[in-house]
Amino acid sequence: MDKQSLIKIAEDFVEHSEDNYISKEIAISANVVGMKIFEAPIFAFGSANDEYFTLLKQPSAIGEHFMLPKEWLPQAKTVISFFLPFSEAVKRGNRRDKSWPSEEWLHGRIEGQTLINKLCMHLKSVLTDEGYDSVVPALDERFWSNNDSAQHQAKFTSNWSERHVAFVCGLGTFGLSKGLITPKGVAGRFGSIITELYLPPDKREYEDIYEYCSMCGKCVKNCPANAITIENGKNHYPCSAFLDKTGEKFKPRYGCGKCQVDVPCESRIP
Repeated sequence: MDKQSLIKIAEDFVEHSEDNYISKEIAISANVVGMKIFEAPIFAFGSANDEYFTLLKQPSAIGEHFMLPKEWLPQAKTVISFFLPFSEAVKRGNRRDKSWPSEEWLHGRIEGQTLINKLCMHLKSVLTDEGYDSVVPALDERFWSNNDSAQHQAKFTSNWSERHVAFVCGLGTFGLSKGLITPKGVAGRFGSIITELYLPPDKREYEDIYEYCSMCGKCVKNCPANAITIENGKNHYPCSAFLDKTGEKFKPRYGCGKCQVDVPCESRIP
């Protein structure tokens, strides 16, 4: 099993999965029936021994609660990170209304995550069948995400961050909105797998954590919660409060994504 074989398996899964298209049964309205959620994924491969993972244990990054690849899987050799760019339909839909998430985006956020989970488990199954023990941290029983912690350091963090892992593996750098800007932009979703299969690590084509962000401030203007500033980046509290409002308004779905569309980094590195 090599990189290209794994990428091809993932591409085929995404393209042909029924979960990548909105069915009439689950569609919020007739406008989104048949809509494609994601385009083809892009991948980056990191070493489980990369010292950058250790740096994520610093309070200024994530914190001591971040679990290293080998804490998830002692024999880990490779961390596989991928980004699924939203389709043009999802992005275009969310550009229309500046105040609330579009139907397209709500489906992308919720049904899109369902597809990502299934893709992760499919790739894990492929690797396991080849004889390589693998773990999907976000779907592992040890995973936790803490948005309600009384400890400021732990609030809005988890013990495995898809965006930070993607940064370490070489997929992209952060923007003002705390989204990760990849060669396919910021509008999309991430996933990852830890495996004992050795795959040569990709080179990080950047040094600074904000290297791909032009600091143009467009996401600042787009944010309906006024949660982003040029000076301080994203404030998680007003962002989270606004997401709670969308959860009430669009139950059982929620989302926003205004900082990911109608910005120079929507679909590319600026």
